[in-house]
Amino acid sequence: MAVDLTPRQPKKTYGGEGSAYYEWSPADLPMLGVASIGAAKLSLAAGSLSLPSYSDSAKVAYVLQGTGTCGIVLPEATKEKVVGVKEGDALALPFGVVTWWHNAPDATTELIVLFLGDTSKGHKAGQFTNFQLTGANGIFTGFSTEFVGRAWDLTQDDAAKLVSSQPASGIVKLGAGQKLPAPSAEDRKGMALNCLEAPLDVDIKNGGRVVVLNTQNLPLVKEVGLGADLVRIDAHSMCSPGFSCDSAYQVTYIVRGSGRVQVVGTDGKRVLETHVEGGYLFIVPRFFVV
Repeated sequence: MAVDLTPRQPKKTYGGEGSAYYEWSPADLPMLGVASIGAAKLSLAAGSLSLPSYSDSAKVAYVLQGTGTCGIVLPEATKEKVVGVKEGDALALPFGVVTWWHNAPDATTELIVLFLGDTSKGHKAGQFTNFQLTGANGIFTGFSTEFVGRAWDLTQDDAAKLVSSQPASGIVKLGAGQKLPAPSAEDRKGMALNCLEAPLDVDIKNGGRVVVLNTQNLPLVKEVGLGADLVRIDAHSMCSPGFSCDSAYQVTYIVRGSGRVQVVGTDGKRVLETHVEGGYLFIVPRFFVV
């Protein structure tokens, strides 16, 4: 299998004023297309808002840094959930969910969130396609003011104002006095799991620790279609060679630190040997040993 497995960093897709949305592309990381996996990262400066959007793929979100708020509208839900998030939080986002992300104006660090998901049923294999509800490229800008007005029982003037009053795209910086719904402890239940605080599934003294997302600790995982775990390896320790016994692709993002990785193919030949560090992502093909 002659596919380049070299770990890569993402490239900036859009953003401004200290915030950005980054993506890994199948053009740079071919295994994304082979495995139909999407990978992206959102970085929000203090006071910034990632506008409401939905995606063509189910995802797992992991908060790499900072604290903030995530608004979530599940398919067929009648009420939005507003969830406070912090470093170490994992959220399962089923297909069809609408989300927004906000970093508080008094935050001392960026809010950075990693997204991984299955794009096999998406618009483009190996890459997320996100649909903005608002902003310059929001889906409602393409409809006539008559249609928008009828949908929300508005006059055409009000409909025109609704559609055209948000000229920014993707990420905006909120002005002073603009407020968002406050997070609710009740809304967080079943929506987020903090992997840095959760009970350990594996705990090797002076070796490392593993937390596995499952339907018991994060019920919505069953609707996402992929598993996830957080692995922390201590100095002078290693994960023994192994492969995914359910024939799955293994997607690895290095949160922080650095180390070595080797991958061996089905013919027993080494196909990757490299040094990896925080911010890099790589994918191990099915049945390959890492």
